[in-house]
Amino acid sequence: MNWNSHIKGFESWLKLEKSLSSNTIEGYKDDVIKLFHFLEYKELQTQPNDVTSVQLAEFITWVSELGVSARTQARIISGIKSFYKYLILEGGIRQDPTEMLEGPKLGRKLPDVLSVEEIDAIINAIDLSKPEGERNKAMLETLYSSGLRVSELVNLRISNIAESVGFLNYRKGK
Repeated sequence: MNWNSHIKGFESWLKLEKSLSSNTIEGYKDDVIKLFHFLEYKELQTQPNDVTSVQLAEFITWVSELGVSARTQARIISGIKSFYKYLILEGGIRQDPTEMLEGPKLGRKLPDVLSVEEIDAIINAIDLSKPEGERNKAMLETLYSSGLRVSELVNLRISNIAESVGFLNYRKGK
């Protein structure tokens, strides 16, 4: 089978078996097409089942040299790995050339935080004449002072606080 028929089969597999979104399917398909064009550029008449791990490493180096971001490189590698997983499942190949293929290390982005002035402005904007105003102020002050996540705050129970206070009193020897 040639590249085109493998790519069409891969596209169908992603849609029917993996139930991926159309954007993800197009992205993965484009990643495989990039690999195909790279091999053509290198004048290698290689079919998908003949691609080596060395050729894949050269492809990733080439993509990196194009100035593609680390996140995009990782997505391209994911697309290529999925393609070869598909080929293995379909019996097109026996050995996965992507096994040793590693993507770039992606740093984790820290969340944006509000300044003290922004927190104060939010708290001061709460209408305290309504019962939910007092509740909202208490919730915001708890978030701000404790560093809880919103999901942790909404699941917080009085018993959790009592347990914590009891633990702290125990640690202090009271």
